[in-house]
Amino acid sequence: MLVRTPLVELSLIEGIAYRQKLRGGQTGVVILRNDYLQPGLALVNHRTGEPDLATHLPQELFSKEAFVEALELTSGLPYSRRGPVRSQSILPLSPDTPDHPETTEELASSAPEALTVVSSHDYAAIVKAYTNRKGELSYELLNKALIKAAHANPFVATMVHQGASLEEISNHVVRANFESVSGNSHLSEAEVNSIISLLDEVSPRSVIREFNDEIRKMISHRSP
Repeated sequence: MLVRTPLVELSLIEGIAYRQKLRGGQTGVVILRNDYLQPGLALVNHRTGEPDLATHLPQELFSKEAFVEALELTSGLPYSRRGPVRSQSILPLSPDTPDHPETTEELASSAPEALTVVSSHDYAAIVKAYTNRKGELSYELLNKALIKAAHANPFVATMVHQGASLEEISNHVVRANFESVSGNSHLSEAEVNSIISLLDEVSPRSVIREFNDEIRKMISHRSP
């Protein structure tokens, strides 16, 4: 099984694409052409957000522009546990490529820890609660819920008054929200962070940026 987004249809070439969570914490963009057996792979550069095409990838078949389109079309689509799109999982990436130490076989499968997260009831409940009718994660809904919770919770006001950090306040509100949505009152900080990390990877921006900006405002207005 793979941790990947739903399929999207490309306009620049005849084919489909998806994002995939890979081993080693990397994110891949996979394109499957209608007229070519092997998929094309690019790794998402976490610094630039641009696709880094795999070595020896035939660029007359898999252009960088096609991968950019795939990234745009999969933006906001949540990861879930899904089966391979084709029986062949041969990715044209050389294991000797610099900065890509994983072997082809390792890149073809998703990280076990990511599979564990997306297979959980907690992750499914959170994604369902904040997914719109188009099947996209609604960052507006999530951030509005977190901001509302922060202002309504007296303990948050106490944390602000007592000088708690942005990270401490944010972690408290996010964890309380996820526990409420999932019905699991025993979510660990690590589990919450793993869910946020997976939501972040398909987000066009930091998934809880607006909420954190609001916490910064609350902190800046606290009494000395």
